[in-house]
Amino acid sequence: MPKKRKVIAYLAVSADGYIARPDGDVEWLNRRPRKYDYGMKEFHASIDSIVLGRKTYDWAVNYFKKIGKPPQFSKEPHYVFSRRPPAKALGGVEFVTSPVKTFMGQLRDQPGRHIWMMGGGGLIASFLDEAELDEFDIHVIPTLIGEGIPMIEPRHRDIALKLLASKKYPDGVVRLRYAVAK
Repeated sequence: MPKKRKVIAYLAVSADGYIARPDGDVEWLNRRPRKYDYGMKEFHASIDSIVLGRKTYDWAVNYFKKIGKPPQFSKEPHYVFSRRPPAKALGGVEFVTSPVKTFMGQLRDQPGRHIWMMGGGGLIASFLDEAELDEFDIHVIPTLIGEGIPMIEPRHRDIALKLLASKKYPDGVVRLRYAVAK
């Protein structure tokens, strides 16, 4: 029997646990010198699908417009969970309206590499609620932003994690890899 594909949340957070400022701004990430890839090249080679929420999708589209480039997504299929899909999706993007458990069961059963959970906090929380998230690959950025969008939307739950690896980079970034206890 083939091994099921893992869903891995690969993301950066501020030292105080936020993925973005309250308005979605992530410029605090862009100010960092780009000396290291923090394992991104290796991680990217391990995935072939990306899942994200509608707010993250809208942020990406608006970001491309802001920098004067047409919206573009990498070659992997992108699955955007939304209750209100647009009439027309960008190339390589499929909007998903079915329940997380149903859709992910079908996606995991397809042959392929792992699946990148890109975010945001609401979708990560939904995946945790449905036991559809296998690992976290978190890059803690040594910056405090004071307030913002939490890595996981608050809910009343306790979910145990098992540390798989940790790595400290010379610039103070710490990479933490956890398995979600089943």
